[in-house]
Amino acid sequence: MAYSFDLTVVWAFVIAFAVFAYIVMDGFDLGIGLLFPLLRPGAERDTAMNSVAPVWDGNETWLVLGGGGLFAVFPLAYAVILPALYAPIIAMLLGLIFRGVAFEFRWRDPRHRAAWDVAFAGGSLVAALAQGITLGALLQGITVEGRAYAGGWWDWLTPFSILVGASVVVAYALLGATWLVMRTEGQLQAQARRYALGLTVATVAAIALVSAVTPFLQGRYAERWLAMPNVLVTAQVPLLVALAAYALWRALRSGAERAPFLIALGLFALTFLGLGISIFPDIVPGRITIWQAAAPEASQIFLLAGASVLIPIILSYTAYAYWVFRGKVDAHGYH
Repeated sequence: MAYSFDLTVVWAFVIAFAVFAYIVMDGFDLGIGLLFPLLRPGAERDTAMNSVAPVWDGNETWLVLGGGGLFAVFPLAYAVILPALYAPIIAMLLGLIFRGVAFEFRWRDPRHRAAWDVAFAGGSLVAALAQGITLGALLQGITVEGRAYAGGWWDWLTPFSILVGASVVVAYALLGATWLVMRTEGQLQAQARRYALGLTVATVAAIALVSAVTPFLQGRYAERWLAMPNVLVTAQVPLLVALAAYALWRALRSGAERAPFLIALGLFALTFLGLGISIFPDIVPGRITIWQAAAPEASQIFLLAGASVLIPIILSYTAYAYWVFRGKVDAHGYH
């Protein structure tokens, strides 16, 4: 039994890692789309899109890994979460499809490039907003009876889920802006730096607001964050967030190029840590734990053997792609 317990925890961390990898890698990609309407048509938009051209489609691998892992390793959670969140998840997938198609067609169909730019920006907005709404709906709780979802079609749509959705949009835009600071030069870089400064303030405000509301959604959240002696540990997370935000602001004001993006990733890591503190070891908060949702031990062992080969391969080719395309970019590509 102890072995099964450890294996289930290992899988929980594997899926959490896949989700986090998707958030940080596709986050700046979606952020580019969110900033697209603020960029001038022509060289600015071409440069911004070229900055993610070599890596954008590979980032989706982590979404597939996270969703597939949830289905294979935690089938009960998959069977409960999907019916509860069909609408925002379908909206997210449609947004990703629209932006993916627009990404290719805006180069092949220049006569309608303005329309494809709208599709790219709109798909990015829908995908980012839907991801945040999905997270908010999961945090606020899912109605479960027995082993099935027992809520309604619109349970996911609440003021809190909309708040989290808007917060994710702002945070992704920050990632996109810091990515442009790192990858571009001249006027576009200066413009992205100005956007990043404002988005830093907006992101910290969004984190503070969501964090202030979350402990009161469920009693378990308040206990984990505010009860003694837990608060002695959990209080370090908002402190680190404040320090990271200050470091990000200083890096942007000082003219640094790489540091703002790396610090923004650290800010995401801290918020992801806060999410883990709130829900672990539940996979459906307040309803189903990772052990209750887990597949049989034999299935977990079989799947882990495959994942132990697949994940290093994904990490290797991802790292290689980012290394090869590590330089500055302009409207004609990397140089």
